Amino acid sequence: MSGPFTGKVVLVTGAGRNIGKAIALDFAREGASVIVNGRADRGLVDGTVAEINLAGGQAIGALADVTKPDEVARMVDAGIAAFGGLDIVVSNAGLRRQTAFLDMSFSEWREILSVALDGAFVLAKAAVPHMIPRGGGALVSLSGISTHLGTPNRCHVSASKSGLEGLMRALAIELAPHRITANCVAPGAVDTVRGATAGVAPSNIVERGIPLGRRASVTEISAAVRFLAGPDGGYITGQVLHVNGGVYLT
Repeated sequence: MSGPFTGKVVLVTGAGRNIGKAIALDFAREGASVIVNGRADRGLVDGTVAEINLAGGQAIGALADVTKPDEVARMVDAGIAAFGGLDIVVSNAGLRRQTAFLDMSFSEWREILSVALDGAFVLAKAAVPHMIPRGGGALVSLSGISTHLGTPNRCHVSASKSGLEGLMRALAIELAPHRITANCVAPGAVDTVRGATAGVAPSNIVERGIPLGRRASVTEISAAVRFLAGPDGGYITGQVLHVNGGVYLT
């Protein structure tokens, strides 16, 4: 496997399935060494790692809860020990719940924000000091369409993704002197296997219809991530790249 990411080391959180797995596989196909993260399901992580290694790529698995700084630090250290550095970090881990605001507990609110928003902060804190000596790099976080449409029963998800976009904008400015870019990809409806707690797809997306007439594939989302992290996206920072088939127009 070789390509524009040959010699680069990429860490992808939530990479055991769906979008995260597609991102990990695609980076590996284009030459990157990949740290495949999952929170608890060793089987899913090992499956992604095996698929990469069997195809001739390089990958290791790392279980870590992205909300816990000590676990994230160990994961980053393991990746550096295996591959010698770190260049690109993709914050894909996130939780989705469907709960009406009036029924939502504070603990559920905090649970959702802790993974998508706190997790991205913790990951950047652990990774950036290792990216700076490499002469730069890229942070890419997965946002979503919910925060832009105002989706019911997902105020915690919307708030977490809105905060995530704000975090990336701030880091884009602070880290620019170190040649580290920071951006978000905001998918619309994607053809994935939804977890049991995620519920059905938000009704306002379904009711509006998708102008292109279909859901995105996971590879279309991973292509956007690779673009922002690669040489062709090197002059783009602090942006949100929407990939939604025309449901939301900026």
